[in-house]
Amino acid sequence: MRYTEDNLPAACRRPRGRRAKARRPFAFRIPKMRTVVYIDGFNLYYRALKKTKHKWLDLHALCEATLPKSSKVIAIKYYTARVSGRANPTSPKDQNTYLKALATIPHLEVHLGSFQVMTKWMFLAQPVEFRPLSTVFPNPNPDFAMVIKTEEKGSDVNFGAHLVRDALMGVFDHAAVLTNDTDLKEPIRIVVQEAKLPVTLLTPVDRPAGELQNLATHVRNIRPYLGVCQFPDPIIGPKKAIVKPVDW
Repeated sequence: MRYTEDNLPAACRRPRGRRAKARRPFAFRIPKMRTVVYIDGFNLYYRALKKTKHKWLDLHALCEATLPKSSKVIAIKYYTARVSGRANPTSPKDQNTYLKALATIPHLEVHLGSFQVMTKWMFLAQPVEFRPLSTVFPNPNPDFAMVIKTEEKGSDVNFGAHLVRDALMGVFDHAAVLTNDTDLKEPIRIVVQEAKLPVTLLTPVDRPAGELQNLATHVRNIRPYLGVCQFPDPIIGPKKAIVKPVDW
């Protein structure tokens, strides 16, 4: 049977009159890609935020601004560790305030590794230099010095493991990774080449690591969006207002 305008079923007929523009029976929407965003907190801070006034960063707003419109962010996973106050006494309090701000984003998860501070002997570069600069140098120059070394453990392992697990379990159609850490190249490779899922690299630097850039399906630079993707100050929290740290 050949359908014409007169014998089409009522639901499929072209609308007429005032309803003609409002009703489009053959129109359809392309479903958006379920997207999970994985954020390397320390890489983001040291590569893009540390020396700026943009530390009060709203990660949900950043994802909405940088990702393609075909993405529907269903989860943001933020990987960090509790920092030490040994070098800067206010750092733990500032970080705790920021984590409270992030907790106001409904679909954001914080995954904590560990932060280790240790003293150890380390070999010195020659000639020895001091900061602040000093004109008084030991003679002869020492080869070793006792230093304070900070090291973050577990976050990159959790990041990579969760990315691969979620891909294989079908949690997302598309992943976005915010990092410039080449230690994460293998998890990204598995998702792209073996799970056959797209990965967008959200780079915190102007020149991302080539190993990551070559693996990623798309690359987006987050730097142009940092200033406009800030939390309000203060944030109205569930119990009381959350105020941005003074030196941020």
